[in-house]
Amino acid sequence: MKKGYSIIQMIGAVLLLVGAMLQITRWELAPVLYTIGAVMFAYVQVMSRYEGKNLIIRRLRRQQIIGAVLLVFAGVLMFVTRHNEWVLCLSAAAVLQLYTAFRIPSEMEKEK
Repeated sequence: MKKGYSIIQMIGAVLLLVGAMLQITRWELAPVLYTIGAVMFAYVQVMSRYEGKNLIIRRLRRQQIIGAVLLVFAGVLMFVTRHNEWVLCLSAAAVLQLYTAFRIPSEMEKEK
């Protein structure tokens, strides 16, 4: 991954986390912080490509992208719902992101 992408992903992850924490307090700008962070994080994940032939890694990359889209969708839910429905979407995204964060490097090691 390029260094610029790493910085964008790191800033996005911090904004995402801060926005989610502040949403619990019902601060009015929390959804904005979260959504900007989610878009930055998702952008990097979508733009990083896997050019190999391993079908398992390709499947995991698709799951990772689905998780990134769910992160952004959780931000949209923060704006349009009055309750905590966004938490369900965020939880599903977190499970997918966590799973792929461990599995992709493991499969890359097997590939070598």
